Amino acid sequence: MTTPTLAPRVRSRPPARPSPRSRPVGVVAAGVGVALVVAVAASLLLGVQPLAPTAVLRALTGDAADPTTAAIVAARLDRTVIGLVVGAAVALSGVVLQGLSRNPVAEPGILGLNSGAALAVVLGIRFLGLDGVGGYVVAAIVGTLAVAVLVQALTALAPRASAPVSMALAGAAVMALAQSLIGAVLVTNRGSLDSFRFWQVGSVAGRDAGQVLDVLPFLVVGALLALTSGPTLDAVALGDDLARGLGQRVALQRGLAAAGAVLLAATATALAGPIAFVGLVVPHLVRVLVGVGYRRVLLFSTLLGPAFVVLADIAGRLVAPPSEVRVGIVCAVLGAPVLVLVVRRVRGV
Repeated sequence: MTTPTLAPRVRSRPPARPSPRSRPVGVVAAGVGVALVVAVAASLLLGVQPLAPTAVLRALTGDAADPTTAAIVAARLDRTVIGLVVGAAVALSGVVLQGLSRNPVAEPGILGLNSGAALAVVLGIRFLGLDGVGGYVVAAIVGTLAVAVLVQALTALAPRASAPVSMALAGAAVMALAQSLIGAVLVTNRGSLDSFRFWQVGSVAGRDAGQVLDVLPFLVVGALLALTSGPTLDAVALGDDLARGLGQRVALQRGLAAAGAVLLAATATALAGPIAFVGLVVPHLVRVLVGVGYRRVLLFSTLLGPAFVVLADIAGRLVAPPSEVRVGIVCAVLGAPVLVLVVRRVRGV
């Protein structure tokens, strides 16, 4: 009598999660588009004083029932527009900086570029009498360039193996120095306390959307340089030698991409002050959704960055009514854990 053999039991495995490359780009684009529309609608509806959708629509069309509602909607519309522009600019700048430096923690805020731009604007206001966002953006470009050179020089002194962490530490040191100098200006000129305080923590509140037109040339040039740098960043990711072998003019293309990142970071700071971590969180989130190809990362960051900043601004309005928490603080609270996770992954902890 033969004993029947039992077939080995096969354990069922859960279905594999789709990789970023297997996700349909159209589905991701639709999801990001919906998130952006929802963020804009929520920004107009929510705040210390919630408004009904019909009241908002009437105010947008000029048929508001009372002047108070019209003023509230106008202020929310201004800060929404500023948030959209700043979010796109900082997110794009972060993608380019990460690609050029091959450093996953590179970002205008973490590298101190935003703080350097804010310090330059404060010094320009205090000693040169700058007035208006047009003058602010020129000072911000100068400050951004100076800090970029300083952080790069400090990073070059550290061992190559620790470059990502060293760059972040150098940026943090420069950021602390810039914030201390801004504080010193505040102490010596109490009459401008409220005006200068804006440049310590970024905010989209109290800004006029018309100021975007004053810096539009810088935004357009910076965005074009950044959005067209995808092939350069993909080639640089393989190494400069291989990039040259592929026919890339590495020095020129790096310079153009870096110029785009600087223009975007400086313009965003001139509009809303220093807002950190947006250029870190958004690119890494986009890579989870669509993969690591820089063409897609640049495009989707342009859409997801505005949604992130606008949603952070909404959270700041609602977290402690009737007061507001500035969007720069909310972005820092959301972005700090992401920085820790990225650093731990880089160091293999």
